[in-house]
Amino acid sequence: MVRQPLTPEQIEAGRRLGSLLRQARAGRDPAEVAHAAGISPETLRKIETGRLPSPGFGTIVCLGEALNVPVEKLAATWRGNDLPLEAVS
Repeated sequence: MVRQPLTPEQIEAGRRLGSLLRQARAGRDPAEVAHAAGISPETLRKIETGRLPSPGFGTIVCLGEALNVPVEKLAATWRGNDLPLEAVS
C-alpha cells in the first residue's frame, strides 16, 4: 500500500493537535505521559512537534486519556474549530 502525501491542511492540523497536546502535558515528564499512553517518548515528541501529523486514532485516544483531554476536544483542534482547553475540562 502506497501512502498518499499529506496535504498542507493535514500538516497544519497535525501542528495544531501537537500544540494542544504539548499544552495539556504542561510540566509533566514526556516519558511519563508516553508510558501512560502506551507509546514511546520519541513518538510523543514527533506528535507534539508536528513531525507525525496524522497519528493513529488509538494513539490519540490513549493520549487524551493520559492527559485528561476529551477526544472531542482533540478532534475539534485537528479540524481547526477548537475551543480553549478550559472550556471542555
